[in-house]
Amino acid sequence: MVNYKTLVLGATPNPERYAYKAVHLLKSKNIEVVPMGIKEGEIASLPIVSLFEPQENIHTVSLYLGEARQEPYYDFIVNLKPKRVIFNPGTENITFAQKLEKNGISWENACTLVLLSTNQYKS
Repeated sequence: MVNYKTLVLGATPNPERYAYKAVHLLKSKNIEVVPMGIKEGEIASLPIVSLFEPQENIHTVSLYLGEARQEPYYDFIVNLKPKRVIFNPGTENITFAQKLEKNGISWENACTLVLLSTNQYKS
């Protein structure tokens, strides 16, 4: 059985933000989720972990950082060795996507919320 443990990068305790909603939906679908962001707090009783905090066994990184803010995270994400990175709407980045490909990591421009809602997240 595949473990779809997901790191939500760009997590925030603001319930109006899509990253917040994604953490809730992942948890409700019984997918292990790690919210990571600059703001302290909790989402769905999960602490928001500090940026660059070491993680293990991450299957998916769901990005909620715009392209202009992603570069400092390139190596961190690649070193996590996830199976895939999801560029949510507004986070698309061909430069980073090419780096992921060179490191054998699949990526897609998609919406985590839509993938979960249409049962395509685990496909």
